[in-house]
Amino acid sequence: MPALPPLREVIAAHGLTATKALGQNFLLDEQLLSRIAAIAGDLTDRAVLEIGPGPGGLTRAALRAGARVTAIEMDRRCLPALEQLSEAFPGKLEFVQGDATTIDHDALLGEPYAILANLPYNVGTPLFTGWLGGEVWPPRWTSLTLMFQQEVAQRIVAQPDTDAYGRLAVLAQWRSTPKLALKVHRSAFTPPPKVMSAIVHVTPAEQPAGVSAKVLERLTGAAFGQRRKMLRQSLKGLPGALAALEQLGIEPQRRAETLTVAEFVNVARVLTA
Repeated sequence: MPALPPLREVIAAHGLTATKALGQNFLLDEQLLSRIAAIAGDLTDRAVLEIGPGPGGLTRAALRAGARVTAIEMDRRCLPALEQLSEAFPGKLEFVQGDATTIDHDALLGEPYAILANLPYNVGTPLFTGWLGGEVWPPRWTSLTLMFQQEVAQRIVAQPDTDAYGRLAVLAQWRSTPKLALKVHRSAFTPPPKVMSAIVHVTPAEQPAGVSAKVLERLTGAAFGQRRKMLRQSLKGLPGALAALEQLGIEPQRRAETLTVAEFVNVARVLTA
């Protein structure tokens, strides 16, 4: 393994500071970074996509674990640090300057890949729902190992009839398996964010037959868009939804947070037909 300077020295050498507008918080504890990379499993010669590498802390952990990393970084200030890391691991790191929300990740990687990222807070949820969406399943990504605000992580793994349960839980659980793998204290970051963070690990599962992802997205959007209202109110604007509830024997007086993921899937299946 090449000898690398401590991350604090890298940040100082390149004059880097975390920018709130980009949702940046740098994670510098290399033991913790190695633990996060290990959650993704054996990375030996695996293609890995990283979003928002910043000064390259998680990047170097993935490279040390044997991964071939493609990183997307919006902040041009971080590119010299990534260039130095690329030189230390010849042929193992490629990076692109740009907005990860507008780049075709499948086309960029060109092969099945794992996603490993300390996601910038301001784009974490849109990226996540994008990876979960689409009619083609299984996806090209083989796993997601992602840092979120702890509140968002809890929403992803939440169960029905809890305050955290909502649209994000249904979209994450209906054809994939999310687990809350590690909680990360705010003091681990520079600068420390106001909230705690957590790592979520997601693997694709079998998609239920006869269900359109777009239909399920519309259904959950309507149901949880007015989550305190009964389904007969929140779903009245979605054609066929109330009839689907009746067909399945689901009481329209129930609220969205009481329906299981399987019940949402069953309603979406009726609407897909």
